[in-house]
Amino acid sequence: EGVAQLFTLENNGRKIIGTVGALQYEVIQYRLEHEYGAKCTYENYQAYKACWVESHDDEQLAEFSRLKSRYLARDKFDRLVFLADSSFSLNMAREKFDKLKFHLKSEY
Repeated sequence: EGVAQLFTLENNGRKIIGTVGALQYEVIQYRLEHEYGAKCTYENYQAYKACWVESHDDEQLAEFSRLKSRYLARDKFDRLVFLADSSFSLNMAREKFDKLKFHLKSEY
């Protein structure tokens, strides 16, 4: 689906489908079952924003990755994504890791 993004968590490989709005999950579930014969279930994953992380500073990126490992995922292009759990968390990451860029859109 064009309005959905697939993320794979770095720490355990779990798949997360990110959308804007719960209706998209029902559409995906319906299509999987009726077009592909595949049943699925889903549960909420609380995230404030998905932010694509860009860095030219390997040291700061390594420190960010170490501290935020449970909130990191990869998109379908293997780009690093920070799944910030709150606006506070995102703002603190931006302050502390000032050499990293946090993009709110995948087309950066």
